[in-house]
Amino acid sequence: MGGVTPPAGRAPSADGPPLAESPPLAGSPPLAGSPPLARLFAIGYRQLIDSLHDRLQARGWTDVRPAFGFVLLAARDQPTSVTELAGLMGMTKQAASKLVDAMVSGGYLQRGTDAQDGRHRPVTLTSRGEDLLSAVEEIYAELEAGWATLIGTSHLDRMRQDLMQVLADPANGQLPPVRPSW
Repeated sequence: MGGVTPPAGRAPSADGPPLAESPPLAGSPPLAGSPPLARLFAIGYRQLIDSLHDRLQARGWTDVRPAFGFVLLAARDQPTSVTELAGLMGMTKQAASKLVDAMVSGGYLQRGTDAQDGRHRPVTLTSRGEDLLSAVEEIYAELEAGWATLIGTSHLDRMRQDLMQVLADPANGQLPPVRPSW
């Protein structure tokens, strides 16, 4: 039928069951008594982040602060700068510089030099920063496995696919960078 929803009570095809009613329109209000998605996402995010940091602590990552994750993700694939981090995180350059300093002191990042512009000091991950990212990914897999136990792997996979479709930039299909919500 090429994506066209047949009228209620009609079969979508000769093989399919009749439809009882049309699905709700996009943007329709949630079911009566259901919390808004924004609240559910906030609760889920908070639970995942709190559980992540509890497990990091238990594994010996005792100096990791929640803000570290945003910096590590930004520096994961390529060097970044304090100015770029400040913009990404919605903070002043001074605050971003202090955060980078704390992460350099902890051995998670290193500041480099740019041969063409001595004022530019690229920030890159160290092996300790890469190890932390690996530990985070491991823990996220464990937490997601817990969710899969509750709702089923296929539902979890579908939720991920649906969220990626909703959140991706329609122009390029890419997910935007993760930004703090403070």
